[in-house]
Amino acid sequence: MTVIVRFAPSPTGFLHIGGARTALFNWLFARHHGGKFRLRIEDTDRERSTPEATQAILDGLSWLGLDWDGEVVYQFSRAEHHAEIARRLLATGKAYYCYSSPEELEAMRERARAEGRSIGYDGTWRDRDPSEAPPGIAPVIRLRAPREGATTIRDHVLGEVTVENQELDDLIILRSDGTPTYNFSVVVDDHDMGITHVIRGNEHFRNAFRQVQIYRALGWAIPEFAHIPLIHGSDGSKLSKRHGALGVEAYREMGYLPEALRNYLLRLGWSHGDDEIISTEQAVEWFGLDGVGRAPAQFDFAKLDSINAHYIREAEDSRLVRLIAERLQAESGRPLSEPECERLLKAMPGLKPRAKTIIELAQKARFYVMPRPIRPAPEAAKLLSDEARGLLGALETGLAGTEWQATALEQKLRDFAAAKGVKLGAVAQPLRAALTGTTASPGIFEVMEVLGPDETLGRIADAAAEPA
Repeated sequence: MTVIVRFAPSPTGFLHIGGARTALFNWLFARHHGGKFRLRIEDTDRERSTPEATQAILDGLSWLGLDWDGEVVYQFSRAEHHAEIARRLLATGKAYYCYSSPEELEAMRERARAEGRSIGYDGTWRDRDPSEAPPGIAPVIRLRAPREGATTIRDHVLGEVTVENQELDDLIILRSDGTPTYNFSVVVDDHDMGITHVIRGNEHFRNAFRQVQIYRALGWAIPEFAHIPLIHGSDGSKLSKRHGALGVEAYREMGYLPEALRNYLLRLGWSHGDDEIISTEQAVEWFGLDGVGRAPAQFDFAKLDSINAHYIREAEDSRLVRLIAERLQAESGRPLSEPECERLLKAMPGLKPRAKTIIELAQKARFYVMPRPIRPAPEAAKLLSDEARGLLGALETGLAGTEWQATALEQKLRDFAAAKGVKLGAVAQPLRAALTGTTASPGIFEVMEVLGPDETLGRIADAAAEPA
């Protein structure tokens, strides 16, 4: 048997973090088994579904590296096929017309509440002749669900769960306007797509019992189920925007790498021993549904930052330069020159161990491509006293002819400080302010080497000049 799974989001919003994890688990399961990962857009809610949300889902999956197999299936385009299958059940007596009006249904629910019974449909039209139908009522089609016995699901995460059939009413499969309902459409699409395993959030667990009844009524093979736990905030409450319930595109904008987000989402409800950093290759090799926990996972930005910092350190320098160049160019409103990009590439080994996100990396790299004269931050400006500017002026002259390499520059600065009778910090601190505009940076001798002699000496001269 070829394993076939699917990710089936509704395009009523962007690809949120919970959906991204569901997609990841399906993708890994398919790749682990050499199977197929299908994508279905469940766009039957025409009022809320938007092309922008659909595109955001496609873009989010592509950015995460979750490639799907075959063409995207759009559920709405299959609505007539779903209706045809519903009418097939009607013709075989597995479904029936229901003519109950909205007012009758509400009265039915009120009686059930008063008597302490389930408010599900009571089967009023289950065995009545349609000739008794009142005029002017367009009927729905309901599944003739079994009333005796029970429906059992053997879930790969939640175990074996049984629900008495009397707790499940005759659900509507075709509305009065001829459109199919969610649970019915899902079953028809999963069957037609050959889905073997349905892996989804456990908010859909209750639906599974109704869907199993539909499968049985149609005489179709029932897929295996795995309902994965929800994601909660770090405080254990329902995930909200302040906890991290954001679209995948927001994480991209916040400076997270796709491989880091994949790694983090993988560990959010799934485990492999004590392993924390898990490459995509390892994830494909190791992934199994037996590693999915039952308890809700807790989203933790500090943990995500730590994992992202690891992947930044491991990333190719040229790739990181491209990522931060996009941000620096957008910020400055000008394209970076080739020498500036080369400068960033040379600086990257010293920058990337200090950053947790691409935004932070860009911020730390900004001074390398700032136009002269550098305008120091207020704290850095305090270091550029008259005495400090005098030392920098003398240093500019003293650096002429120096071998432009970090160790040689360090020795030159030490010799200069000794000759001036001051500590190294009295020179190095204002020098950092002059070269970077900040009070914190990579090692100052590394900075000088990366900037090169012309840029370094030019920035020193600017800082040594009398302030305007």
